Amino acid sequence: MMNDWYERSMKALQLAGLAEGSQQCYTRAVRMLVLFYDKTPDLISEEELQEYFLHRRNVDKWSSGTLRICYCAIRFFFEKVLRRDWHIFGYLKAERSKKLPAVLSQEEIARILSCVRTPHNRAYLFTVYSCGLRLQEGLHLEVGDIDSDRMLIHVHRGKGAKDRMVPLPPPTLAVLREHWKSHKNPRPIFPALGCGDKQGATAESPLAITTVVGAMKDAVRQAGITKRSVHIHTLRHYATHLLEEGVNLRVIQRYLGHSSIETTMVYLHLTRKGHDDAVQIINRLMGEIR
Repeated sequence: MMNDWYERSMKALQLAGLAEGSQQCYTRAVRMLVLFYDKTPDLISEEELQEYFLHRRNVDKWSSGTLRICYCAIRFFFEKVLRRDWHIFGYLKAERSKKLPAVLSQEEIARILSCVRTPHNRAYLFTVYSCGLRLQEGLHLEVGDIDSDRMLIHVHRGKGAKDRMVPLPPPTLAVLREHWKSHKNPRPIFPALGCGDKQGATAESPLAITTVVGAMKDAVRQAGITKRSVHIHTLRHYATHLLEEGVNLRVIQRYLGHSSIETTMVYLHLTRKGHDDAVQIINRLMGEIR
């Protein structure tokens, strides 16, 4: 019976244009609800749904981000698949976290990259940082995405199924070329290596997420970085370094593939340049007054 609901849910999610990762998150959220009550979703009442949300919020202490995914997933399923027009869906809300993400200095980035032992993982992390790519965007880069004449990378179907072009620094091109020589696969730049380089030359799938995530985690530990929540997505904060060098915020928004400038503006809070400049101006003015 659950297989039927799963198939119907997947079809609805695909028709709605949700990315594969979002589809998995949504179906996982519904599966957790079903396991919680141990019955098929069509037998779950609105009151039970309300109690479930309250339990996750007050007892399990889920974060606002986790709750938001849970709300969106279950609301989508009950409204689009089960056709439930329930009052509860009109007021569900999880406040967005106001916490600023961890940001790494350029020196810390260099330390982390120097601690990555395997060449393919180092090439991947170097590329993700220098081009501001998301985890999956980096893994799915292909040879044809590299425009060495114009020094650009074509990022296909990024978040929200949007394409974009990002600058390709010469050092990154050199790293990618050297890495490609190790496998010479005609399509994926970071192919699943499997058991030996020969398999990497013919592999159609990219490196496993667990491979690069594990490499980043190990490198952060070996580099002695003690900041909380440092992971591959933290490398996207190269935007902070661009801001510190005076790059326009709108340009950075385009490079990162953000739909809203508000998302990019988070990086304004992570850079000290504006603060330090203001302090210098204030000190100068106060000196003139004296």
